[in-house]
Amino acid sequence: MSKLPRVDPRGLRLRRKYLVPLLNNPAGYWYLTTIAPRIDRTITPMTRAWISSLPATPLLLMTHTGAKSGIERKSPLMYYTRGEDVILMASNYGRTSHPAWFHNVQVNPDVTLQFHGRTGRYRARVATPEERDELWRTAKDFIANYANYEDRAGDREIQIVVCEFVE
Repeated sequence: MSKLPRVDPRGLRLRRKYLVPLLNNPAGYWYLTTIAPRIDRTITPMTRAWISSLPATPLLLMTHTGAKSGIERKSPLMYYTRGEDVILMASNYGRTSHPAWFHNVQVNPDVTLQFHGRTGRYRARVATPEERDELWRTAKDFIANYANYEDRAGDREIQIVVCEFVE
């Protein structure tokens, strides 16, 4: 097992220049929330997180355990890194409820993360309020759509999950 490659959110200029404007409209949002997750649930595990529906986007595959069912689940998620930690945004595309994986990792924080065939075991935790502000600002700089998700989420505060490397 190994750590995931570092992803510096400031270094993804091509994504910011070409992909974000495409996805930042009603048709792009529809693709992002309806089509992309279906594609990624299939191709991401098959390709060991080498290929996703969003080129130039760091997408990992998180294996986690269901909070109620105890069943192993896999979720493709965008991420960035801060030092050795992997940062995940529980945005749920700006919906008014948290994504299911967020509830799962609160109950069962031991997860496996896979990216480009590299796999590591991590322990997930919700960012502290002090950390959250900084991490959320970075996330919005990284992916402009997060600002829109924040507006769409209404009263729900989008949570940030910090995954710390175990082995």
